[in-house]
Amino acid sequence: MSDSHNSQNAHGDHGFETVAIHAGNTADPLTGAVVPPIYQVSTYKQDGVGGLRGGYEYSRSANPTRTALEENLAALEGGRRGLAFASGLAAEDCLLRTLLSPGDHVVIPNDAYGGTFRLFAKVVSRWGVEWSVADTSDPASVRAALTSKTKVIWVETPSNPLLGITDIAAVAQVARDAGARLVVDNTFASPYLQQPLALGADVVVHSLTKYMGGHSDVVGGALIVADPALGDELAYHQNAMGAVAGPMDAWLVLRGIKTLPVRMDRHSENATKVADMLSRHARVTRILYPGLPEHPGHEIAAKQMKAFGGMVSFQVEGGEEAAVAVCDRAKLFTLGESLGGVESLIEHPGRMTHASVAGSALEVPADLVRLSVGIESADDLLADLQQALG
Repeated sequence: MSDSHNSQNAHGDHGFETVAIHAGNTADPLTGAVVPPIYQVSTYKQDGVGGLRGGYEYSRSANPTRTALEENLAALEGGRRGLAFASGLAAEDCLLRTLLSPGDHVVIPNDAYGGTFRLFAKVVSRWGVEWSVADTSDPASVRAALTSKTKVIWVETPSNPLLGITDIAAVAQVARDAGARLVVDNTFASPYLQQPLALGADVVVHSLTKYMGGHSDVVGGALIVADPALGDELAYHQNAMGAVAGPMDAWLVLRGIKTLPVRMDRHSENATKVADMLSRHARVTRILYPGLPEHPGHEIAAKQMKAFGGMVSFQVEGGEEAAVAVCDRAKLFTLGESLGGVESLIEHPGRMTHASVAGSALEVPADLVRLSVGIESADDLLADLQQALG
């Protein structure tokens, strides 16, 4: 699999693990504290009228703790600028209102987070933005969905919840040919496993709530861009619209990122064991994990990812009620929404995270169960799933 995540072009002379710990984390000049302080402050004393001290005047516009996180995010994704938001959807909203105007068109994936679909279908569409659905795992499908008004192509890879894989470089070429921008939601992979900007994407989106924070104790979002001019536009809109990450939230994500590499290694290792067991279970009718050789996107995932991540989905015999029963019987896997924490979670997407896509082209199978495989003992996780399946 690819080692591009350690490329010198993206991270200078240091490896990813070093960058995760040190980028943005400069020692406090006053005390020497090795962890950036939580600047729980709203305003700043100015050196005369208009004389900003270090560029700070008001914490919606900039906050030193948030700045540390944003510098770290940009370094990890190999971008020119990172911006931290109050949630992943706040980041997406700012991005869409920066890039789009009434009458513009967006290509969205046929498998995506329910909240992202809701944003397009129920919010942005009321503003006069049109959208079409494409199978982003097929560049020809993306090309066929383009119109003369397409400004953005939106991709999730791996996708939520069906774990589809999109060839980022191939779709980036489609976007360039069309004069559109490619946006990649990198939440499931994290920058440790995959770096879309290096593969030709224009913008990376993250729900920092998930693997970046990693401990189910913070909500946040991020945008990372390759073009400094676009970064300036986004920063202007972020300040104008105001959905910024608070200093405590920024500090928690920055702390979580320090262990991102070791966590993702264990998430991927455990998920591989879980997927292997499920692929051989008599009650499982379909297993969705890009690490399995039979997955249709396996070769592309192996090319553009370091490992295959901690998300596993599967379908069970017996339909929707059987899938719900599996979720209810799980004990070590906690029944809950979200993902990416150190603890394992189980959910029924059709009734939970993806209820908003019911009846649409993004509707998920009723017999689908989604796992966020944590970093517990793999043997314990396997035993819990086996008893939940019956």
